[in-house]
Amino acid sequence: MTEQKARTGTWPRLRVADWTDTRDTLHMWTQIVGKVRLAHAPLLNHWWQVALYVSPRGFTTSAVPYGDGAFDIEFDFIDHVLRIRSSDGPSRQVALEPKSVADFYGETMGALDDLGITARFQPRPNEVEPSIPFAEDHHHASYDAEAAHLFWRQLLQADRVMGEFRSRFVGKVSPVHLFWGAMDLACTRFSGRPAPPHPGGAPNCGDWVMVEGYSRELSSCGFWPGGHEEGAFYAYAYPEPSGFADYPVLPDGAYYSRQNGQFLLPYEAVADAGDPDAALMEFLDSTYAAAATLGDWDREALEDDPHRWAGHRW
Repeated sequence: MTEQKARTGTWPRLRVADWTDTRDTLHMWTQIVGKVRLAHAPLLNHWWQVALYVSPRGFTTSAVPYGDGAFDIEFDFIDHVLRIRSSDGPSRQVALEPKSVADFYGETMGALDDLGITARFQPRPNEVEPSIPFAEDHHHASYDAEAAHLFWRQLLQADRVMGEFRSRFVGKVSPVHLFWGAMDLACTRFSGRPAPPHPGGAPNCGDWVMVEGYSRELSSCGFWPGGHEEGAFYAYAYPEPSGFADYPVLPDGAYYSRQNGQFLLPYEAVADAGDPDAALMEFLDSTYAAAATLGDWDREALEDDPHRWAGHRW
């Protein structure tokens, strides 16, 4: 990376400006893999079936049903390969290295063909502008292996804390998962009530997609590799209750962005904190409290102590 200012501590440091080209190329690659999963996984509410997950080596689709078996696809940011495995036994790999989206698309679809796996999907990205067809995208062609590895390690930390946050909610709550539309790690809690139809408006994405995604009242949080020098944690509510933007949230450094319609906390504010885990948890807890308190959620019914059975484990 140019003037790499990364450290490999518990909360790795990675300046967005140092890996923007790699980030944007990787974003397109994740869209291709995510759309393969979309082509075969049955619909789950809010499009949960399309997401990727943080794995011990990178990002994975998890098992995708195919015929009477299954396959999975994993971005391995240790060995820097895309690994495709079939329940029939064979596997294939595509090297993660500097190459165009067009080449990655061709190699990935060829590897799937070798395994006898077909996948029909719209072969162009969503939620971005411009939307260059994958087979024609020779513009995005960067891959900095160190940066990709550091980004994955950032997500490992975010996934871990967000998973703990998720465990405190016993109502309907999403997995902690990576949506390839914007390449953000997200976890969403739901009040149990319906929401007004979402107006849509995401670039190159049908409004009906957003209507499904936001069909229930929610409080969502996550991490996106943009928005600040080292990326940003975010939190928002839909529909946004009155007074949400003015609700006091923690820790220092968190603020409401009226431009983005959400609370933001710079990644660097978490990584620089004396206790990064606690700082991020303060943000997740306080922004959820803003949505649930002002939105009159039934918090007593929806929340519980994740350690409530700890005394019976042994």
